[in-house]
Amino acid sequence: MGRPRQFDEKNAVTSATELFWRRGYHATSVRDLGDELKLTPSSLYRTFTDKHTLFLRALDHYRATESAEARKRLDATDRPVQEALREWMLWLVTCPADGKSGRGCFVVNTATELGTTDEKVRRRTEAAFEVTRQALRAALELGRDRGELAAGLDIDDTVELLFTTVLGLRVRERAGHDIERLTTTIDLVIRTLGPAPAEPV
Repeated sequence: MGRPRQFDEKNAVTSATELFWRRGYHATSVRDLGDELKLTPSSLYRTFTDKHTLFLRALDHYRATESAEARKRLDATDRPVQEALREWMLWLVTCPADGKSGRGCFVVNTATELGTTDEKVRRRTEAAFEVTRQALRAALELGRDRGELAAGLDIDDTVELLFTTVLGLRVRERAGHDIERLTTTIDLVIRTLGPAPAEPV
């Protein structure tokens, strides 16, 4: 009987994601992957074709998981938008429950390592970044419509400000910078959103 490929592949992609996330693309060898996934080189090549293909699948797996988590944490339908944004940004630089702090974001790490040298990777990292931008835009537009944000806040410019801040926070988190300093940065950025001015009496 053949092995149950679909079940094994899902687990293997999850394990490969963890390894690539820790080490990066270039520092992860086929032997490393074989040891982590408990596959012989021939089985690994037969299932995934090559290291690059497996890396793309790992990146897709991470993007799907991260996007779902971001959407959940940025949901401000039952709380103030600034509160949701602050808690999301703090979660990005702490993640205490999963023990994965200090690794940064797999997408940001990949964009930093491979840049624009790999078109298939670039398309995926840019798509992931656009998901973040759209989630931020939705939250800001909700806050504007509810009158929670400063009058005259430019949504487009604020999306870029928050997006750039988030990328910087992920890099600094990976570099082991003090969480209190990162929290101070987050609070300062959130304060720039303002409260909406009170109506004149």
